[in-house]
Amino acid sequence: MSERIGIVWNPTKIDEAVLRDAVSAAFSETDDLQWWETSADDPGRSMAEAAVAAGCDVVIAVGGDGTVRVVAEVIAQQGEDAPALGIVPQGTGNLLARNLGIPLGSVPKALTTIAAGRTRDIDMGWVRADDAEAETGFLVMIGSGLDAHMLAETDDDLKDKAGWLAYVEAMGRALTAAETMDFTLRVDDGDEQLLSGHTLLIGNCGAIQGGVTLLPDAVPDDGRLDLLLVSADGAAQWMQTLRTIVWDNGIRRVLAGDEETVSTDAAQHLSGESIRVRLSTPSAFEIDGEEAGEVSALDVRVQPAALRVLC
Repeated sequence: MSERIGIVWNPTKIDEAVLRDAVSAAFSETDDLQWWETSADDPGRSMAEAAVAAGCDVVIAVGGDGTVRVVAEVIAQQGEDAPALGIVPQGTGNLLARNLGIPLGSVPKALTTIAAGRTRDIDMGWVRADDAEAETGFLVMIGSGLDAHMLAETDDDLKDKAGWLAYVEAMGRALTAAETMDFTLRVDDGDEQLLSGHTLLIGNCGAIQGGVTLLPDAVPDDGRLDLLLVSADGAAQWMQTLRTIVWDNGIRRVLAGDEETVSTDAAQHLSGESIRVRLSTPSAFEIDGEEAGEVSALDVRVQPAALRVLC
């Protein structure tokens, strides 16, 4: 690979010497390597903008989902001349990397994948929360309700030590915090629907940690977003919802080669290019696995083929 390569890396996620040695080995024939280090105040936005301004053909995001999301957001706004995106996953969830099959747990393997030069065009989601002046990009999924409460309840020290298992520990506290909410929903140009539930997920990719697929129809390059509304209440409905997610839309679907997604009264699936949500009361909100405060309104859209990802 003889292109100009920009590397935006999070120093809290990887040792600099280790990263530079791995990059040198993967791109031994590349003379034009430029480096930008993220900071506590800037997870990568100005660094990605600098890489674009420097004319980089490839921008590699080294860090967790937050770093990858911010770098991708900048690239997706560049239009047809945007650089390709490389990913070296170094976070807890590494959600986009999981969905794209990018190697986890090995910096050299991830860099080798980038150096191979194979790209895949993927979509990016954009959300405007409440009265925000600007949209925020997302690569995997956004959520309101239980999953956002779970993130808020997760102990950061435990997450550093136990990885994604820390989220399981937080689930019990999140269940008591999340409450059923009423909201109006409009998909594309359809009619508004009045619904209720405690968890609403909208995603471009469907798989999360532990091999669980929450959005079985979500494909990162189909030009659509997928939605899951969970309204399970009580042990029986929770067992039915878990069966639907793990068995009906998971194991059984793979074994039988069945493409039809199962919805129930407690777990409904929808999809569209744009989604408008108005909540009756403010609810906890997350973007690609990171807390994002509380929201009362969401306007969500998909940007088809927004990124060329080296995977």
